[in-house]
Amino acid sequence: MSTPSWLNAGQLVLASNNKGKVAEFETLFQQLHLPVEIIPQGRLNIEDAIEDGLSFVENAIIKARHAAKISGKPALADDSGICVPILGGAPGIYSARYAGEHGNDAANNQKLLEDLQAFRQEGQAIEGMFVCVLALVEHAEDPLPKIFQGIWTGEILDAVRGENGFGYDPLFWLPELGKSSAELSKAEKNQISHRGQAMQLFRQSLTQI
Repeated sequence: MSTPSWLNAGQLVLASNNKGKVAEFETLFQQLHLPVEIIPQGRLNIEDAIEDGLSFVENAIIKARHAAKISGKPALADDSGICVPILGGAPGIYSARYAGEHGNDAANNQKLLEDLQAFRQEGQAIEGMFVCVLALVEHAEDPLPKIFQGIWTGEILDAVRGENGFGYDPLFWLPELGKSSAELSKAEKNQISHRGQAMQLFRQSLTQI
């Protein structure tokens, strides 16, 4: 197969203004050694897209098309969040603004704790999963976006633990490691996280070129 045009473009816009996400992506891309420059959309003064899709996949595509349209460059977007089955999948696509204000991690964590209070039972874990969907578009009207999805399963703690990461990391418990996501180093998290898994699939797609 021939090299995709986005690799030949020399630049790829990362459709996110979330500092935590951008930092994780920059680390993950360094490990890929791609012959392209990764440009966070904030450097191009691109504001966040209006995320009015009903799924992670739809919102990831919306964000990627938005960045590609304004920049005129290929774009990669991430839509991610935490899903708790006992809450019907909430916070889900509304994870970043679960408590109302977009990006208020402390308030979002507190609301999740409050919403789960009625479901807590002694000795019973509450399951949760982090979901990450990456969407790659070669141009704004790309009819065939490339989709890569990662799911990271764990449990939801009844109090925050750890200082690392961002978002819901302090509430996400990994029983097999005996740590919360916020107690992992960046390297440990990137190895196993939902975003790390999606990036692994992205990496594998490049080896099939």
